Amino acid sequence: MTEQTRVGNAPAVTMQASDELYQWLEAEHISFGFTTYQANRLFLVGRNDNGRLAVNERLFDKPMGLYAHDSRLYLSTRYQIWQLEDRLSPGERYQDCDRLYIPSQSHTTGDMNVHDLAVSDAQEIFFINSDFSCLGRLQTGFSFAPVWMPPFISKLVPEDRCHLNGLAMQDGQPAYVTACSTSDVATGWRNQRTDGGVVMHIPTNEIVVAGLSMPHSPRWYQGKLWVLNSGTGEFGYIDGNRFRPVIFCPGFVRGLAFWKQYALVGLSKLRSQVFTGLALEQKLIDGNMTSQCGLAIIDLDSGKLLHVLHIEGVVEELFDVVVIPNVIRPKALGFQDDEIDRLISFPGSNGLLITKPTVNRPGLSQPVQKPGVPRISKKDQPELPDVRYQKVLNLTPENLLAYEHMSQPSLRGRWSTHPQRGALLGMSASVDGKMIGFVVAESWQENDQLTNEIISSYVSPAFRHYPIEQKLHVHLQRVLQENQNQVSINQSGE
Repeated sequence: MTEQTRVGNAPAVTMQASDELYQWLEAEHISFGFTTYQANRLFLVGRNDNGRLAVNERLFDKPMGLYAHDSRLYLSTRYQIWQLEDRLSPGERYQDCDRLYIPSQSHTTGDMNVHDLAVSDAQEIFFINSDFSCLGRLQTGFSFAPVWMPPFISKLVPEDRCHLNGLAMQDGQPAYVTACSTSDVATGWRNQRTDGGVVMHIPTNEIVVAGLSMPHSPRWYQGKLWVLNSGTGEFGYIDGNRFRPVIFCPGFVRGLAFWKQYALVGLSKLRSQVFTGLALEQKLIDGNMTSQCGLAIIDLDSGKLLHVLHIEGVVEELFDVVVIPNVIRPKALGFQDDEIDRLISFPGSNGLLITKPTVNRPGLSQPVQKPGVPRISKKDQPELPDVRYQKVLNLTPENLLAYEHMSQPSLRGRWSTHPQRGALLGMSASVDGKMIGFVVAESWQENDQLTNEIISSYVSPAFRHYPIEQKLHVHLQRVLQENQNQVSINQSGE
């Protein structure tokens, strides 16, 4: 069974389901949803009357954590957390859908690399703030309110020090988290991907299990704490202070949901440079397999693979997965067409009303003027411009391609001949919000010593007569020295 989806002019996505997946969804009377920040999409998967899967696809900016609660979905995106709520009345249908999620509320958090999120019994929204290495919650008037951070994290700064990523709820409260390391330096987890991962118990601050490889998606279910050991491709559970694998999956496992005696596990293809050196990579080579993107449904009683949904096309990675009970065909409204304009409901409306669309509505075809008063260009002023210097974290060879025009020497050319050795850290210079300078350094361990090397340094020609490049180097060297000092402190045990 193959389905192909496309939103507007976006590249197509192909899904190939195993033979009995449709019948399983029908027998269990469920649907499911999943996110992919790599392709900026939210997918809702149900079934049509013709024996085929019904796939609804919506575009969001970097969707990651996804949580289903009653008739709502909660979704973390690049700088917002969204609440999508069902607007259909009981028994109502809209275009053959029995669940219509509409983006109803959002909280602007800023870009904090929010990963897992969940809703407590008190209806509070908790989430993993990866950049600040903490558990946070929404609070009116602020981007977030910090709730808890690992005891090995010394301060609340946006440096993605340990790559905190997963959240498990127990009895309606945050209980467990996963992290890729116990590092306390900026992006220090990148050097500990193979065996630095931990599971922590929030109430006691204790590390429950160590030695994992990039663990994700902890979930408390049926009296057990289940975890995905992503770097080894294993789905399993925590037994005392050990991880017990149940099954190996041919992909980077991330995203986990449960239904009855079944587990739904998300699989992602390997990013060659980011995931180099993981045990999963060698397992795939030994088994003559390639990494896959899709969804695996596993029988908890037997520990065997029951059904699979293979995904090809523009989508290569998944992040989170949810089960949607008692729904045949879910759908979500997006912002790319006028349905979100025209579907209206109110108390006593007895369901959705479709307002009459107007022709050539004012504003739809007119260019939007940016607010504010025009400013004098800084380049027309003789004095030193107001330059803002800022750290740039979470860099990879892939996302650095967007800065190729600001790399000197070429970073694209570097990766073709030099493999990545360690963490990448950048320092940017900007004027009026526009980047005009960029310096990148690589930091890696060699013979028990932390080595730093500046691999690219660039300033726009119009600004090269200012001492901007020198200041970029000074700022970056200061940050590198702070990281090196912190590493020395951690190694000495002080």
